[in-house]
Amino acid sequence: MPEIAVTDAEASAEERIAVADAVVLQSPGQITFDAAGPVLVQEDERVIRGGQERIFNRRHLLLPVLHEVRDRIGWISEGAANEIARVLQVPPAEVFGVASFYELFTFEDPGAADVLHVCDDTGCRIKGGEELKVALAADGRVVHGSPCLGLCEQAPAVFVQRTGQQHVSVRTATKASVDAALDGTMTVPVAPVPQSVDDLTLLRRVHDDAAQTFDGYVTTGGYEALAKAVTMPPADVVAHVGDAGLTGRGGAAFPTGFKWSAVAGEPGPRHLVINADESEPGTFKDRVIMEHDPFSLIEAMTIGGYAMGAEQGWIYIRGEYPEATRSLRSAIAEARSRNMLGDDVGGHGFTFDIELRLGAGAYICGEETALLNSIEGYRGEPRNKPPFPTTNGLFGQPTAINNVETMVNVNQIVLMGGDEYAKQGTERSTGTKLFCLSGHVNVPGVYEVTYGATLREVIELAGGVDGEMRAILMGGAAGSFIGADMLDVPLTIEASREAGFSLGSGVIMVLNDTVDFDGFVARIAKFFRDESCGQCVPCRVGTVRQGESLLRIREKGASVDAERAMLDDFAMVMKDSSICGLGHTASGAILSAIDLGLIGGAS
Repeated sequence: MPEIAVTDAEASAEERIAVADAVVLQSPGQITFDAAGPVLVQEDERVIRGGQERIFNRRHLLLPVLHEVRDRIGWISEGAANEIARVLQVPPAEVFGVASFYELFTFEDPGAADVLHVCDDTGCRIKGGEELKVALAADGRVVHGSPCLGLCEQAPAVFVQRTGQQHVSVRTATKASVDAALDGTMTVPVAPVPQSVDDLTLLRRVHDDAAQTFDGYVTTGGYEALAKAVTMPPADVVAHVGDAGLTGRGGAAFPTGFKWSAVAGEPGPRHLVINADESEPGTFKDRVIMEHDPFSLIEAMTIGGYAMGAEQGWIYIRGEYPEATRSLRSAIAEARSRNMLGDDVGGHGFTFDIELRLGAGAYICGEETALLNSIEGYRGEPRNKPPFPTTNGLFGQPTAINNVETMVNVNQIVLMGGDEYAKQGTERSTGTKLFCLSGHVNVPGVYEVTYGATLREVIELAGGVDGEMRAILMGGAAGSFIGADMLDVPLTIEASREAGFSLGSGVIMVLNDTVDFDGFVARIAKFFRDESCGQCVPCRVGTVRQGESLLRIREKGASVDAERAMLDDFAMVMKDSSICGLGHTASGAILSAIDLGLIGGAS
């Protein structure tokens, strides 16, 4: 095997074993051992993955291997990076380039076995996240400020990376509960969905712990949708999804049936990718489903694979979701052991399997093409479109990408029939929608309502406002602020757009008059500055400049009106010429905050 390391640094025995074990786990049979240690099979070895023969691509193992080394050793040393490069046959510079792209990897020994990522983003900021971060650092802990951890209903939150042990999330965190997590005595508090099970469709199993096992899921009606789907031709299943009017629940609201039809019409092999990189600040609905009802996602994906003729499914889940990751891994393994994944699924004559991939702390990987690059072992930078993933997606092959909430609707559509499902909600917004209520509401959590409920009604479901409401952040950091005059707007795609805001990923963050909006909005600007991948100039520069503008308003008393002119220019350029949606939406919340008079004494 050729030597491709550019330095003399060598991996330790433990690092070599970690690399080998990661490759064995991801591609069993693709590694052998000689006197010097682990060696991969020849470059031209052919393997079967998802029923399709293809040349073994080592590069797509880069992210799992980096995770394995980091989890066992605590960091990525130069020697470990060289070993990864040698085994995967990826240039060392690109190993460094990819690993440095992600927040959860480091090339420096942290000096401690446990690293605390304390959320100081919008949802935790107003619940004491900043103070908790300072207090933990004062105890000598290794502490990093973190963007949203997807635990906004249980803020403040901490994600603990543990070397050689399972990572954990600390919810409604205090110094005492973090200490309990570190000494292994913490019990994970579960915040059940606040609504009665009688009012739920997508979330009806979340209250039932038994549904987290295969047998328990089946006793609650699980796999009835798949049993019905396989009695229909695949094209009919796709037609039902189209007739249902199902749109993407991640923010773009693209018609799901159209996407599935496009992929099914392309020559194979095809892929189904689930975007579970739920990183939009204020969003946590997908996490709740994955933690408490993982089989509903697996069943819906299996239906999608059958309908589109995709034999390989992928779930790309954010690395800061350790409990959801463990839940999915267990469910995938159990479904496979029951012959509900793999060859001849359930005896129905088709092949479908699922591979779970962990992100590593990069908001931009929620953009669909950046996610594909990340799975393939590249930096998570968005691709230019066209071509679109439906024709040129994962590994250049036709790919449907859906988020978790979108996908689990498929089970209900198959059981009800597309036309019947479409009777719920409105003509443009069909079915039910999950909303993430956080901030200053009395009962934060995930709420499921039929499209068309008003904002006021949903806030009342969450126990009403805690204090005097000043504003509501809709759609997360990529959304916008609205005032009390919008409370009676129906929560539908069409009505919200007509009112000038977007439902986005379902974030409803209520903010009362105790909030320091100058600091709050500055944190949103910092979020986009830090999370921009830097690939395109408009976003890379624009996100920095708008942060500087807010700093001048906040700390130097600059005129809001004068800065607004520049902010408008930054927004226009980013919206018109950025490659992806991050740049398109980076200024929305900031400009709306000025319009509502929330910052700098704006009028």
